[in-house]
Amino acid sequence: MKKISLAISGMHCASCAGTIEVELKKLKGVKKAVVNLTTEKARVEFNSKQVSEKKIIETIEKLGYTAKPDKSQDFKERKEKEIRGLKRKLFIGLSLSVPTLLIGMFFPELFQPYTNLILWVLATPVQFYVGAQFYRGAWNALKNKTSNMDTLIALGTSAAYFFSVFVTLTDPMGHQYFETAAMLITLVLLGKYLEAVAKGKTSEAIQKLIGLKPKTAIVIREGEELRVIVDEVRIGDVILIRPGDKIPVDGEIVWGSSSVDESMVTGESIPIDKKKGDFVIGATINKHGSFKFKATRVGANTTLSRIIKLVEEAQTSKAPIQRFADMISSYFVPAVLLIALTTFITWYLVKTDFSFALMTSVAVLVIACPCALGLATPTAIMVGTGKGARSGILIKGGEALETAHKLEHVIFDKTGTITKGEPEVTNTHSFNSFTNKQVLTIAASIEKNSEHPLAEAIVKKAEKKGLWLKKVEGFKAVPGYGVKAKIGTKTYYLGNKKLMTDNRVNISEVGKKVSSLEEDGKTVMFLAENKTLIGLVSVSDAIKKTSAKAVKKLMELGLKVYMITGDNERTAQAIAKEAGVKNVFAEVLPKDKAKYVRKLQKKGFVCMVGDGINDAPALAQADIGIAMGSGTDVAMETGNVVLMKDDLLDVPKAISLSKQTMAKIKQNMFWALIYNILGIPIAAGILYPVTGWLLSPMIAGAAMAMSSVSVVTNSLLLKIKKL
Repeated sequence: MKKISLAISGMHCASCAGTIEVELKKLKGVKKAVVNLTTEKARVEFNSKQVSEKKIIETIEKLGYTAKPDKSQDFKERKEKEIRGLKRKLFIGLSLSVPTLLIGMFFPELFQPYTNLILWVLATPVQFYVGAQFYRGAWNALKNKTSNMDTLIALGTSAAYFFSVFVTLTDPMGHQYFETAAMLITLVLLGKYLEAVAKGKTSEAIQKLIGLKPKTAIVIREGEELRVIVDEVRIGDVILIRPGDKIPVDGEIVWGSSSVDESMVTGESIPIDKKKGDFVIGATINKHGSFKFKATRVGANTTLSRIIKLVEEAQTSKAPIQRFADMISSYFVPAVLLIALTTFITWYLVKTDFSFALMTSVAVLVIACPCALGLATPTAIMVGTGKGARSGILIKGGEALETAHKLEHVIFDKTGTITKGEPEVTNTHSFNSFTNKQVLTIAASIEKNSEHPLAEAIVKKAEKKGLWLKKVEGFKAVPGYGVKAKIGTKTYYLGNKKLMTDNRVNISEVGKKVSSLEEDGKTVMFLAENKTLIGLVSVSDAIKKTSAKAVKKLMELGLKVYMITGDNERTAQAIAKEAGVKNVFAEVLPKDKAKYVRKLQKKGFVCMVGDGINDAPALAQADIGIAMGSGTDVAMETGNVVLMKDDLLDVPKAISLSKQTMAKIKQNMFWALIYNILGIPIAAGILYPVTGWLLSPMIAGAAMAMSSVSVVTNSLLLKIKKL
């Protein structure tokens, strides 16, 4: 199976995209084909043994469109070229159709008996040069036994134009509609121009991400500093970064330290301190220090490239609600053609006035274009996913965006999600004339030789406090109990109750203190000098700063919050209480987490939030899987949403973004449908018998153009909404 992304030119409406999709799906070997009108892209999944990429492109081109492999950086260029072309044609259209309108409607007698001939000369270039794209589109649709927006525009304007030609040839002073045909094409083109400009803005997020890519890098090869283009950087290359430099690719620092601004990739505004052994992300900006790092991911594998790919795939995907719009669009144009024909026949029979019947049917053809309906969903998804990407929230598709707003239950994994995932010393207690400082110094000196995670936490705490560690001899680890070592002539024991009991250290006097600490979810270690207890060191996996706030916000959004962990009930309840979580699943093995997700799914839509490593089955089982993990490989692959920074506040933000985007889609769909439901009967002359008022085809054309622009503009308003 292969996946390709193709850039398609020549699509004008939802039915164009629908036609391409239908034809691609007919090809043997094509498993999935999604065509997005807004991004002008097709994403095709196919079996390369059954169908070739060349055959897929040929199929699209046979339909009258152009297709080529998509390159993200080409989109801006294509869009600019399209806008320039529309601008040129719009200028020609306006310079010819405005005089046509003025002469035809306001000053016909000034140029008599040649008025109709002058109008014919002015309207012809507009009809066949400015409006050529509508004829091409209509012809391609006809060849493929279908119809689209171009069919409606070409039929409507051609009816007005050729009727006017007939009048001019048979009765040079007769009533013509050249100005109607010319102004209609120009107004529709104006709408297309404004729509293209607005659509360009919906893809700004992708363009900004692409613009972040650095162009060059200083690579150290054979002791020499060489400036090379980024595409020439190889895995294993050592790269020099100076203050203010943009980091070219992903890698691991091998020398030096600095702080790095990662906001453009993760949305994290505070620069992150980096030292030897730390990972750096391509396209982020070095602040003050200098360092060297070894390239570990280059080209399409860098974090930024993968983010761009995820966002592009999300923007090309369809939300389930769009299927409704696609279904309506597929029946819409044939239905409109039938209504227009019925309108013409009805009015001709009622009034026996060919001109009147023609103008009402032309108005129906023009006002009924389904463009706004086709743009309702994809434009909102583009803006929503782009907005998320700028905040470090990667939503992997329209389906995820639509499902997230239905969520009722959120399950958080504990370790590394609610908590930091690394133990920290929270308390030291001293006895028998020892101070807390002495207790920590002795404990850290002993544990310096241990590889246990709790030992690492004690040493880190001592280093943070700037304590001088003592020389240790005779270090011995006692598996499952703790450690034993000598400092000078004295023997020290650091470990659990069993280690103390085995070495006849009396701990009965601190029983209440230990129970209290354990009830708070802390692991307590005892420190003894010879046979005397001199201190306690308690360690816990502290919760993240924002965990409690995030839980509170989710509850305010009406969601039920749960915590799942392998810890014992007492520790789990202590952490849950601190985070504000009321529902706890404790002593759950990693492989059993998915079972708990399934149980909750019987009650409603479930979101699982985990670190993307041992939570993969649960993330996949949930209706929405949110993977934490600052862009780690597994997080990128797992879950429907990836949070680039380890901040739980991004979970309610992702759900709020989904709600906002869905609200925009529903608003767009409502206005697009209401516009057509009200517009078509008015254009058909339903108000004429009562009010004597008839909708002019020119006003119908302007209304049709503005409906598409209003839908795109409404989607763009998402950008200014707060999460």
